Amino acid sequence: MFAAALVVVALAGCSSKSAGLPALAADDVIVAFGDSLTYGTGAEAKASYPVVLAQLIGRKVIRAGVPGEVTAQGRARLASVIEEYNPRLVIVCLGGNDMLRRVSEQEIKRNLRAMLADIQRRGIAAVLIGVPKPALLTSAPEFYAELAAEFNIPYEGKIVTSVLYKSEYKSDAIHPNAEGYRKIAEAIAELLRKSGAV
Repeated sequence: MFAAALVVVALAGCSSKSAGLPALAADDVIVAFGDSLTYGTGAEAKASYPVVLAQLIGRKVIRAGVPGEVTAQGRARLASVIEEYNPRLVIVCLGGNDMLRRVSEQEIKRNLRAMLADIQRRGIAAVLIGVPKPALLTSAPEFYAELAAEFNIPYEGKIVTSVLYKSEYKSDAIHPNAEGYRKIAEAIAELLRKSGAV
């Protein structure tokens, strides 16, 4: 039983890592969609990960982060953001506030699934970023990897945890500083390169 579970996890990891993205043209727009981690709380706006990512990949990246937002609110906001910016790619990074408020993993997963389905239904590519559970020793919950495999999209599940484990990359207990946001941007840029987007 345990071995079978490991095989399932391994296959899920392979599926999300091997998922490709369409090549982005120079004028294609990316929307970074999320909460305070996307907004850049803890650093100046110019140091937020979407702004740094834009510099790294030479594409326009919209910083569509709302501090304090939970997945249900993001789900309600997503359509208007897509309609406003007409992106070719949406990077979804949500769930941390849900976990802080003890929203069930089933509800978080359901909301994220609805957002990813909406993005793909519109013919837009997606990338998923996992965020860790609030705990001393933690990692991104497994449902992020499961969703990435389900939608066959690229997934980065380690960088936010890695940054928040190191005091030199943090502005407070749950937010990176400028250097931490740069690490996140670099990891996403590398994921986009490996996935064929840039």
